[in-house]
Amino acid sequence: MTKKILEEVTLMGSLAKWMAYASVVGGVVGLSTSGFLYLLTWATGRASAHPAYFVVLPGSLLAAAYLTRRLAPDAEGHGTEKVIEAVHLRSGRIDWRVAPVKAVTSVLTMATGGSVGKEGPCAQIGAGLASAISSLLRAKDVDRRKIVICGISAGFASVFGTPIAGALFGVEVLFLGQIVYDTLFPAFVSGLTGYYVTRLLGAAYFHHEIAALRPMTEGMLLKTVIFGLFCGLISVFLIEMVRMVHRGFRQLPGGWPVRACFGGVLLVLVGWLVSPAYLGLGLQTLQSMLEGQTVPATAFFWKSLSTAITLAGGGSGGVITPIFFVGASAGHLFDAMTASGDAAVYAAMGFCAVLAGCANTPIAASVLAVEMFGPRVAPFAALASVVSFVVSGHRSVYPSQVIAVQKSPSVPADVGHPVGRP
Repeated sequence: MTKKILEEVTLMGSLAKWMAYASVVGGVVGLSTSGFLYLLTWATGRASAHPAYFVVLPGSLLAAAYLTRRLAPDAEGHGTEKVIEAVHLRSGRIDWRVAPVKAVTSVLTMATGGSVGKEGPCAQIGAGLASAISSLLRAKDVDRRKIVICGISAGFASVFGTPIAGALFGVEVLFLGQIVYDTLFPAFVSGLTGYYVTRLLGAAYFHHEIAALRPMTEGMLLKTVIFGLFCGLISVFLIEMVRMVHRGFRQLPGGWPVRACFGGVLLVLVGWLVSPAYLGLGLQTLQSMLEGQTVPATAFFWKSLSTAITLAGGGSGGVITPIFFVGASAGHLFDAMTASGDAAVYAAMGFCAVLAGCANTPIAASVLAVEMFGPRVAPFAALASVVSFVVSGHRSVYPSQVIAVQKSPSVPADVGHPVGRP
């Protein structure tokens, strides 16, 4: 009896400890996210006031790459990837200089037209601050790891206004096919805290409930599965595009300065010859797709290419916002190919399903559908997300993500190793 009582007291003590730790992390990340979003909005507003604002991209990518290499090499790339790497290889240890350098280089990249997202910087800044908090607390490695995961959750939750999906993303994205259950409680606390702090400080979020939805029938169920297959293939395309362009840029002579300038010139050409809609965050185009307005059939291709070039050229930022754009445009393409007349519905489903396929986070993607688009579309989006997750195979937009399970006994996988292992 005494042993059982001691066990319950210990567990309650652990809850109290992680409630305190996660609340502090969530609050700090909420504050940092609010500051970052304010700075990004200000810089983007000033830059986009000029019609050809993106012509400075060669210089901005060069500056971002220089600052990263000179001050904080771990701030390179799309943020969340480096945090996953730090959790797996260094128990979450992140250089404190990552936070300010990531903030500056990401704003510089996005404000001038780099095709990246804002969640990566917020996750990496949050994780960097969480690592610094761990050092102040003199936390053990196992606790530091949990605290840094809380930073990922709080960063995702506060930047998109999705506290539950954000919390789940932090504990699901580390492994392909496994959730880190021992960090679930603090991740939820930090995600909710980060979201409420950011909202309290005036952050505006895009939540668009999908109401015009056909009733569930056998035909609609089958069509949703087919759409999930389609989104899985789009996910594979995006992942391989990022890998291929990155590999191609690495073969350019002259090192990182040439890569940055060449990438900037290519993006300027995309803006001039194709459309500036595929540069920057692309939030206006994304919102119009979710409202049912049409986009070109090749939109998913140009956004994928622009994102791959930005990252390969040394730009700083995340990949989730571009994934959302690619997913929504894939939904429009599928709707046009099948003459369904449900462009907004498929855009919302693709928004979530391509995230599940690219990041291997079907649970977080399914909950995201509820938080962003309402409960009516959620069953369809969840089904499409799970199918997309399976079809994308043992790939990930995050090369440091560790394979925990095989998606099929018939498909071999390096279980226990990163998906990006050579």
